[in-house]
Formats: sequence, structure tokens, C-alpha cells
Amino acid sequence: MEEINIRTASVDDLGILLDFEQNIIKTERPFDITIQDGQIHYYDIAKMIQAPDVEVMVAESGSEIVGSGYARIEASKVFLKHPKHAYLGFMYVKSEHRGKGINKKIIEALQQWAADRGVTEFRLDVYNDNLPAIKAYEKTGFAKLMIEMRMKLPDGK
Repeated sequence: MEEINIRTASVDDLGILLDFEQNIIKTERPFDITIQDGQIHYYDIAKMIQAPDVEVMVAESGSEIVGSGYARIEASKVFLKHPKHAYLGFMYVKSEHRGKGINKKIIEALQQWAADRGVTEFRLDVYNDNLPAIKAYEKTGFAKLMIEMRMKLPDGK
């Protein structure tokens, strides 16, 4: 069984992380017709790697980076019991390495990072029809909370 190492990302990892981002976008486009065509970016990964309130982690198998994820500490809505939470994103595992528990290991490392900073709540967004992702998150302890809905308004023409 291959050994998976989870570590903090560095700017030296930027090339592969930018590839991961494009793969995430490619995967999510069928779930959201409002995502622009062409090459876009969800994240400023280099800035995230440098930010004190964000932890970007990678999973390595040998010397190959095979997965990623980040946690970003955010202020919670004033009416919630917790003053801050960690928002989870940029979760990606190369297809040939899926099903090996890598996603879970990344999440556990990010949970520890957040807990070390006094955070007691984790949040994330996932497309309603992305059943493999939902199943993976539920396996790590996440539970559905809310559904975001959208409607295209007539353009008046």
C-alpha cells in the first residue's frame, strides 16, 4: 500500500495546483451552467499559500502531488453560536488515486490546523448533483445543511 504524506503547500507547488484548479472547474461545469467558458480561476492560489488565515495542503504519494485542499478561517454570521468557522475548498484528488482515503486525510489535516486556531465549525459548498463529492464529504463526517437555489430572470427582450 502506498504511503500518503499530507503537507502544507508551497509556491513551488503552484504549477500542479493550477492544473488541479482547472480539473475542478472542468468537473463542476456540467453542474453549473453559469460558469464562464474558457480558462477561468476560482482561486488566487499563490496568495492563499501566503495568507495567515488560509492553509493550503497537498497530498503526496512518493514525490508526486496527488491531491489538494484548503481551509480558510472566516467570520461567521453574527447570529450563529460560533464566531468563526473554517471554509473548506479546493478539494481534489487525481482520478487514479481516488478511493484510497486521500480526501479524508487532507480534511483531517485541515481540521487539525483549524482546531489549533480555535475553530470549532467546518463549512463547505458542493453541487447538489455532484453525488460522488457529497458521498465523500459525508464519509468524513459532513452533513447536509442547506440547499442554495437559483433562477434565471428574464432578460426583458
